[in-house]
Amino acid sequence: MGNAAQSENGPELLESDMTSDQEFYILRLYVAGQTKKSLTAFANLKKICEEHLGGRYRIEVIDLLENPQLAKGDQILAVPTLVRRLPPPIKKIIGDLSNTERVLVGLDLRPVE
Repeated sequence: MGNAAQSENGPELLESDMTSDQEFYILRLYVAGQTKKSLTAFANLKKICEEHLGGRYRIEVIDLLENPQLAKGDQILAVPTLVRRLPPPIKKIIGDLSNTERVLVGLDLRPVE
């Protein structure tokens, strides 16, 4: 699976990874340790991504207990918080992501009804 090139900052996405008719999603999940709520948020996010995004996503988990300075960049005030970095605009969803419909609307994968 040689689709991603490796750099100092980790894997880089190549043009072939992104098709013109479907956007690629970069999602950051901010957590504070391995709490039940953090683990639930990650499990819910992974399930939603697999069902609705196919292979068009990358999840970055940021543990603020290990790297608290990273909260400032995305202005994180509560955890867990999901930040959609790509495609623009940046969107944030706070909570354990158990309300699938709310997450899909928040990620612009489903229109508001």
